[in-house]
Amino acid sequence: MVQKNINIKNKKARFEYELFDKYTAGIVLAGTEIKSIRLGKASITESFCEFNEKGELFIINMQVDEYSHASHFNHKPKAERKLLLNKQELRKLRKEVNTSGSTIVPLNLFINEKGFAKINIALAKGKKLYDKRETMKDRDNKRDLARIKKNFNN
Repeated sequence: MVQKNINIKNKKARFEYELFDKYTAGIVLAGTEIKSIRLGKASITESFCEFNEKGELFIINMQVDEYSHASHFNHKPKAERKLLLNKQELRKLRKEVNTSGSTIVPLNLFINEKGFAKINIALAKGKKLYDKRETMKDRDNKRDLARIKKNFNN
């Protein structure tokens, strides 16, 4: 049973980080990995992106569960997976990471209309504790306001 549209989100990213530039990258996957993702059996909550010595971008700690119908040729669930961006984007991201101390975090993993797995990534800086409190306060205020509006309309 393959789900129609896959959209695996990293809800922690918006809370933990202040996001700047966003990019959509392709992922190099094995056959069993794409099949698992199409079944929705992946998680990017604890993952982050890093450059190797050749200047290639990899996603680290992305969990793709093993495919249930595969033989002994199954993939490793937490393997590093290469991300595909064009050279200018890679150069710009690498420069930002090296100079400003930013990090690259995945936002969501999805399957596009052609059937390819894509991942939205963002250049991000870690939030301080008081920023996180501010985010929580804003979220609570919006929830309370929505509740009041709902009761007012009824």
